[in-house]
Amino acid sequence: MSNDFPLYDLSEEHRAVREAVRAICDAKVAPYASEVDEQARFPQEAADALLAADFHAPHVPEEYGGAGADALATVIVIEEVARADVSASLIPAVNKLGSLPVQIAGSEELKKQYLGALARGEGGFSYCLSEPEAGSDAVSMRTRAVREGDEWVLDGVKRWITNAGVSEYYTVLAVTDADKRSKGISAFVVEKSDPGVSFGAPEKKLGIKGSPTREVYLDKVRIPADRMIGAEGTGFATAMKTLDHTRVTIAAQAVGVAQGALDHALAYAQERQQFGKPISDFQGLQFMLADMGMKVEAARQMTYAAAGRSERGDSDLTFFGAAAKCFASDVAMEVTTNAVQVLGGYGYTRDYPLERMMRDAKITQIYEGTNQVQRIVMARQLLAGVQSRL
Repeated sequence: MSNDFPLYDLSEEHRAVREAVRAICDAKVAPYASEVDEQARFPQEAADALLAADFHAPHVPEEYGGAGADALATVIVIEEVARADVSASLIPAVNKLGSLPVQIAGSEELKKQYLGALARGEGGFSYCLSEPEAGSDAVSMRTRAVREGDEWVLDGVKRWITNAGVSEYYTVLAVTDADKRSKGISAFVVEKSDPGVSFGAPEKKLGIKGSPTREVYLDKVRIPADRMIGAEGTGFATAMKTLDHTRVTIAAQAVGVAQGALDHALAYAQERQQFGKPISDFQGLQFMLADMGMKVEAARQMTYAAAGRSERGDSDLTFFGAAAKCFASDVAMEVTTNAVQVLGGYGYTRDYPLERMMRDAKITQIYEGTNQVQRIVMARQLLAGVQSRL
């Protein structure tokens, strides 16, 4: 057999992406992460640095002015930013989530207009699916869109919208035919500047405080009919297909914050002296660190495998996307919690970033489908026989 085939190895290009993003994060993201968290402010320094390097929305195809990064490169960008600050990683992650419906199902005109604007840095892109009474049960949404001539008129409230108020563009899911349930839901592009669009107060959250989460109010918002994404009634299917791809980016966030926490724990364990020697010499702590490292690497490999399936559009992406998101986020919560334990009392204080990482990690088990929902998704895929048989 040939020895020059890089089995389970990143290409030189993917390694170069990691190095470039890590350098940016060391200089422009990590130094501000604590302040961003304390002040619950948008990480503008990170946003500016990512935009300058074309990492703010790396997934946008080159034909629309983007970097044309594949799914794995996009995952690596998000992972590296999350290693420094999960809030900042929501810039590339949510830009993909918000704009992917346009990329998947939008007309060529919509793609040129909105993917082009996103690539140029003219505004971020958010995703409006959840509502006050429709979270995991998204089909029960109440936001309505009514056709009036050459326009659609949207009315409703969207909740838990990441980067709401900061983003210029929003993919909004709304009911266009209430009798058809999921096949009566359509997708639209709404702009922040459209009359009737407004935002609630920022939510006061446990973590990811640098990423604003707000309600989006749609009060008789009139938009041109050509801002519908895909055909009428296909919005829910597009939304679910989008999540198959973007759950992999949440897995990447989870891997990133877990790796960041492990890095700090390893450094501290080798510096901290007790009983006359570094605490890293104690087997009890070594076993904890070993488990942390093992699980982070397992989560990373699962996430990269899911990214490959996302890039190819494999039939088992739904299973792998759900599995990667669920497993990696559970690992992130465990590893960040154990990293706090390694630092002891210091880990519980804001003098070190571990308590922030632990708080930030929690959301990865919740958004883009709770891990309970992911297990439902996985079970359905297994029972339908669509998991890959390697």
